[in-house]
Amino acid sequence: MHYLKMTLSTAAVACMMTATTLPAHAAEIHVLATGALSAAFKKLVPAFEKKTGDHLIIAWGPSYGSSADALPTRIRNKEAMDLCFMIGAALDGQIQQGVFDPATRADLAQSRVGVAVRAGLPVPDVSSVEKLRTALLEARSVAFSEGASGTFIVNTLFPKLGIVEQMKSKSVLIHGKELVGTAIERGEADLGLQQISELRAIAGIQFAGPLPDAVQNPNVIAAAIARDAKERKAAQGLIDYLRTAEAKAIFESTGLDPVSAR
Repeated sequence: MHYLKMTLSTAAVACMMTATTLPAHAAEIHVLATGALSAAFKKLVPAFEKKTGDHLIIAWGPSYGSSADALPTRIRNKEAMDLCFMIGAALDGQIQQGVFDPATRADLAQSRVGVAVRAGLPVPDVSSVEKLRTALLEARSVAFSEGASGTFIVNTLFPKLGIVEQMKSKSVLIHGKELVGTAIERGEADLGLQQISELRAIAGIQFAGPLPDAVQNPNVIAAAIARDAKERKAAQGLIDYLRTAEAKAIFESTGLDPVSAR
């Protein structure tokens, strides 16, 4: 009898300890996210899930564009979504349409555009505007995405460099959630331009450097919670975690510049 009491007591203590160490409610947070966060999230997601017990279900896509993977298309098709990470200007447009709660909007990191080439090719010097122009003209093919960086490259960068006509025959547009670095890695293009963090997510390419400051296009990556979010509290917890010193250090290590939340 004494042994039975001891066993029951031990079991009760174990249950109490488990109850205090496990989260009362493990949430499944549905996330839409720009590929600019892909490298950082490889480290941040496991850390967040371990801390909270929550699980992230992430759908990736560019902040602009009309492909099936593009975040505006996913939003329009009403994919499951508690939280979205987009280029700030694109997110603001969605907020104006009433998709997200403006009170939850937070700036998290700044992303700059960089240049990479296929493994085995000479790495071009892109440290000045003229050297960048030369590298683009000498490349046999140049890839960019349909997202924010690609829009900037076609509408702003090429005109600034005076190479719009020269680039038409060698441009390779990468649609949907696929990263430019992946297309470079498999040989679809010799050179590519995209957010630095996205290029760094692909190990099998060579990073040449950021665009020169005179033609750089820094974009802020922002987050906001959907008005109809089912896991609002957990989604806010993720935003809060991404503001911590731990998360900021990971942002920096993957080519992003942390910023204070707006």
